[in-house]
Amino acid sequence: MRVSSKAHYGLRMMTELARNYGHQPLSIAEVARTEHLPVAYLEQLAAQLRRGGLVQSTRGVHGGYSLARAPEGISVLDVVRVVEGEVAPVECVAADYIHGSCLREADCASRGIWGKLKEMIDGVLSQTTLADLITDQSLMAQMAPTTV
Repeated sequence: MRVSSKAHYGLRMMTELARNYGHQPLSIAEVARTEHLPVAYLEQLAAQLRRGGLVQSTRGVHGGYSLARAPEGISVLDVVRVVEGEVAPVECVAADYIHGSCLREADCASRGIWGKLKEMIDGVLSQTTLADLITDQSLMAQMAPTTV
């Protein structure tokens, strides 16, 4: 299983906004430059994140995007759900699955493992906040050897 570029880029954008939390809003161009991501793609993601209530936008000369709440209050799962939808490794463990739509449902030996995997993924993503991500990254940068 792979994380989509949409979820990955959305999370990268959100971590950049988290680093800037409490300061002036960041423009899409600034985020794109820092994260080396395409502006047009970030514009689409920003619109989704705004509609999802995770970011707010400010118009004007000093406008841009900022987090709608503190980095500690936004989980990775929040971001992924807004840009990607529910995380489900297979259709039959998704919340919108209609029971009985799979003919093998009663006899499926693998459905249980997919359900456990979904629970574990949701657990890790919901317990990890944007603040955790930027803190871990800062700690790693501090521990990295300096080059001379």
